[in-house]
Amino acid sequence: MPHSRLSTLRRSTTLREGLTFAVAAAGIVAVAASSAVSVADDSVPARVAMVAEEQPAAAPVPAPMPEVVPAPAPAPEALPVPAPEALPLPAPAPEPAPAPAPAPAPMPAPAPPVYENNLDGWIRQALDIMAANNIPGSYEGIHRNIMRESSGNPQAINLWDSNAAMGIPSKGLLQVIDPTFAAYHVEGTPFDVWDPVANIVAACNYAAHRYGSMDNVNSAY
Repeated sequence: MPHSRLSTLRRSTTLREGLTFAVAAAGIVAVAASSAVSVADDSVPARVAMVAEEQPAAAPVPAPMPEVVPAPAPAPEALPVPAPEALPLPAPAPEPAPAPAPAPAPMPAPAPPVYENNLDGWIRQALDIMAANNIPGSYEGIHRNIMRESSGNPQAINLWDSNAAMGIPSKGLLQVIDPTFAAYHVEGTPFDVWDPVANIVAACNYAAHRYGSMDNVNSAY
């Protein structure tokens, strides 16, 4: 039993000593490390300086070239614009000629006269035809000779005088024989000795050539 306590005591002492030794050792190590660090810190700058002296001088780093910004191209010089030549003014357009005055509408042709189908109408129509053919005569001269020769009968015929004896009796209003009618017939009238207007115009044409006008005839002609 005493032996056992002694062993226990001895073992406790041994442990305590071990711990004390470990603590002391740790302190020594810490001191050594601190000294080493201090020494290392003092020697680093000297070694750096020594190494720097042994290294060749580094070539100076050239300063960076300034960036060359190209100058803006000059704007093209504006060419002077020549002033436009003054164009000659166009000649003024001639004024339009005034419109011609409208031609007056032609007068309508007069309606042909209407003649009565009687002695008065026959004489008046014969006078118009005579005027167009420059045959003289008047209403009074023609009417007077008609009344003496035929009494105004367009179908009158003389079958007893010398002309009748020769086979060419006098016929119509102014008692004209066939050869005289044919010789003095006027164009525009019927070629018919019995036609009252054609008979008057042919007899007046004959009287104009032989007596100057029917107005100058006062008896058998």
